[in-house]
Amino acid sequence: MDLLRYVAFSTDPLGGNPAGVVLDATGIDEPTMAATAAEVGYSETAFVVPRQDGALDIRYFSPQTEVPFCGHATIATAVAHARRHGVGRLLLHTRAGQVPVTTAAGPDGSVVATLVSVAPRTEVLAEADLEELLAALRWSAADLDPALPPRAAYAGAWHPVIAAASRERLSDLDYDMLALGDLMARRDWATVALVHRESESVFHARNPFPPGGVVEDPATGAAAAALGGYLRALGLVATPALLTVHQGVDMGRPSLIRVGVPADPAAGIEVTGTAVPIA
Repeated sequence: MDLLRYVAFSTDPLGGNPAGVVLDATGIDEPTMAATAAEVGYSETAFVVPRQDGALDIRYFSPQTEVPFCGHATIATAVAHARRHGVGRLLLHTRAGQVPVTTAAGPDGSVVATLVSVAPRTEVLAEADLEELLAALRWSAADLDPALPPRAAYAGAWHPVIAAASRERLSDLDYDMLALGDLMARRDWATVALVHRESESVFHARNPFPPGGVVEDPATGAAAAALGGYLRALGLVATPALLTVHQGVDMGRPSLIRVGVPADPAAGIEVTGTAVPIA
């Protein structure tokens, strides 16, 4: 198979989040996809099958499991597709639903991609789940930002949103991987969206991903979309809004994610970023 390697949400191959991309996975069975993703070792590898109607079927595999939607691998796939076939509009059929993506040439020769998530949802976290989650993170209730209450948020995959009261708390990530992974598997959570709000429109994020066999994700577009939906649903941002999410800094892989939050409460969340090939 023609396996491409890209870094998403960065213009530097040493930053962002690496993703494997197979632009034509026609005839490749699921066990081979899973084995390939495990061998590649990135947090996600995307497998694309072109459809007769011009749209694309896409599946996402981490080293240990398949996920219904992955933002950074979608951005990487869209940029890789644009570099091979030209910029424009794509319609991706994911296991979470249809995700339109638009690519355009940037002023510096880069390719910028914007995806629109499926309709987001936000739910209250059960108190027992929150207690177990904080215990696995080795956080206390005093570490939380009371202005951003814990919730489970969805924009193609589920992510509990947990806001730290300080940037220092977010920087100190030392969690129980087995305990957190077990809880997340039981609740079908893709990653945990740990965030700190620097200003009205600027956030810092970290995303543990133990169900996928990944300690931490350096850039998580699906969680960024879920965060946008969470903020809109709880009235924590004036819409329409454009947010900036910094992720991967504490890992030495800085990533930049732009999040557009439309005013329409039923509209999908826009996630924008670029991607560059890994030599």
